[in-house]
Amino acid sequence: MFADRARIVIRSGKGGDGHVSFRREKYIPDGGPDGGDGGKGGDVIFVTDDGETTLLNYRHRHKFSAEDGEPGGKRRCHGSNGNDLILKVPAGTVIKEAVSGKVIADMSGDNHRQVILKGGRGGYGNMHFATPTMQAPKYAQPGQDAQEVEVLLELKMIADVGLIGFPNVGKSTLLSRVTNANPKIANYHFTTLSPNLGVVDMDGGGFVLADIPGLIEGASEGAGLGYEFLRHIERTKVMIHVVDAASTEGRDPVDDVYKINQELKAYRQDLADRRQVIAANKLDTLPDSSLKGDESPLKRLKEEFEPQGIPVFGISAVSGQGITELLRCVQSLLHELPQETTVFEAEYDPQVHFTGKSLPFTVEKSSEKPDTYVVEGPRIEKMLGYTNLESEKGFQFFQNFMRENGILKQLEDLGIQEGDTVRIYNLQFDYYKE
Repeated sequence: MFADRARIVIRSGKGGDGHVSFRREKYIPDGGPDGGDGGKGGDVIFVTDDGETTLLNYRHRHKFSAEDGEPGGKRRCHGSNGNDLILKVPAGTVIKEAVSGKVIADMSGDNHRQVILKGGRGGYGNMHFATPTMQAPKYAQPGQDAQEVEVLLELKMIADVGLIGFPNVGKSTLLSRVTNANPKIANYHFTTLSPNLGVVDMDGGGFVLADIPGLIEGASEGAGLGYEFLRHIERTKVMIHVVDAASTEGRDPVDDVYKINQELKAYRQDLADRRQVIAANKLDTLPDSSLKGDESPLKRLKEEFEPQGIPVFGISAVSGQGITELLRCVQSLLHELPQETTVFEAEYDPQVHFTGKSLPFTVEKSSEKPDTYVVEGPRIEKMLGYTNLESEKGFQFFQNFMRENGILKQLEDLGIQEGDTVRIYNLQFDYYKE
């Protein structure tokens, strides 16, 4: 089964919490704080692997998590760092933020390894908070939260040249004729259910050729199989537009070219602007008399498209007629174009998205007492659990926490005045502006 698209959730590791402990040994009853730091959470890293050709590994499992960092221990023991999560993908995989569709990373060109999500930083143990005036701090820093994001993986094949055209016009036969690829070939629609790659060896430089499954009208809107494979020609520099010059299925080859180009334009405007060469195939099935005169399909194609700058070559993928001239033209066009692989620029940075993300909390004015303000939230409740508010240092630590997370600003926005009461669960204190 060929899988070129997958939707997964990735999560980095949470940082380990710092530890609260005190050195207690014989003859050293008050040895001071010795709580160790928490370990760093694991990163989520994507790497390209030449052994991977599809995204099948991500079709049946939808959540991937790096390892959390271990909490710190007593005697200044540092918690172990969480193991990174390494996700292997084929070269050419584009990683997008699932909701917006914006590109996070393109695993192409020189980009073989990229950290997508960073693990949370480990929290400091209480040994870091000792001061001359506060020699026994009973609080430690929590580990930084994990980061989680849903991403869309799309495999966009890396090929120099793409074969496009309606189903059953001979693309797979042409590919097998000029490369070492062995695609399935049969006389029915959609024989090719997955893109096939082959290498064309030529004097003066070869190129990679991709057989893109047949498109149909409405492909850009999701009709048929076309939409699923249009993404594979986004990197191609030149397209060979194969048409059935013999009209074996009753279609007009000139009309076919316009219809397929319209689908390209509807999907992405720049695809329709890529260099094209028309391969008028199946000439071997036409009598010699049909190749002469004003009604010749080859002549009609040349008169219609060569004035538009699109070369037309009459070929037979079965007999090999005209193929050498076609490939030389394609090779010449490739030499005129930039040689580097098309790489999609990043549009979304998860690190920026998560940086400074506020902790969940609510700040409300009490309906019962006009001069009382209520602050609640899961992380605030947790902070109260390991902070000694009876000490000056502990209370200052908690105030900094409230300031850094925007709680004090919200209280001011609600109109709190000096002397008003702030209630946080079982804690109450009077508000005074610093």
